[in-house]
Amino acid sequence: MHQLPLEVHELIKLALQEDQAFNDPTTESLIDKNLKVNVNLVAKQPGIIAGIDVFIAVLGYIDTDLKFQRLIQDGEEVKQNDTILKFNGSAYSILRGERTALNFIQRMSGIASQTREYVNIIEDLNATIVDTRKTLPGHRFLDKYSVVQGGGRNHRFNLADGILIKDNHLVALSALGLNNTDAVRLAIKNSSHTINVEIETETIEEVRSALSAGAQIIMLDNMDVDTMREAVKLINGKAIVEASGGINLSTVRSVAETGVDLISVGSLTHSVQGLDISLDIKK
Repeated sequence: MHQLPLEVHELIKLALQEDQAFNDPTTESLIDKNLKVNVNLVAKQPGIIAGIDVFIAVLGYIDTDLKFQRLIQDGEEVKQNDTILKFNGSAYSILRGERTALNFIQRMSGIASQTREYVNIIEDLNATIVDTRKTLPGHRFLDKYSVVQGGGRNHRFNLADGILIKDNHLVALSALGLNNTDAVRLAIKNSSHTINVEIETETIEEVRSALSAGAQIIMLDNMDVDTMREAVKLINGKAIVEASGGINLSTVRSVAETGVDLISVGSLTHSVQGLDISLDIKK
């Protein structure tokens, strides 16, 4: 991720503006602009690192003369007290960008670390952990990048990435007298041949309807594992099968054992616990 996309640069600038990084009376009143320091970025707990380029970019907006030495790459595992990055330069600059830079890398590393936990639990099975669109507004690229660094895969990046017929679409269509089968056929008819059609299902009968209508991806939404297993047997490789809804670390393995292809986990990005990372100026 050495080349950050434009939306990430814009997000960084907004974050620095939000924190008033260029109007910091604490640093201005205490720190000589000529004071140079050596700094370590340190993991205070085990985990997977993501967001080093973003961390560097944040501080780079404040001072282009800071010098960085990477000791860890994104996607690598760290132990407690491992040094991720060493850098040096103006204390006046570093102190103004410290909090914003840490906010980014702590969130991103937290997502990567939790994703890796899920991936490790099912690593000997055929299912793949995927994310959702339940991301922090403005942070979608970074949230989904972090999932990949943790070993997961990305579901739709945005609404344009594919057709996913959800419960509210079906309720709206029912007002026109259309059922689940009609919805899939209508989506296939009215969309490009390059776009897959996915539909949420909650019962075996809905799975059977989705399959007969030609859905390429069938989501098993909030099903118990016995029903999932029956659905996988019914689909029998004729469509990609995704499990979704309330899946957590204690249930993900039993879900994977049903034979589903994908397991989407919203909590990877909507309930993030940041990884504890510290910026330490060396004495």
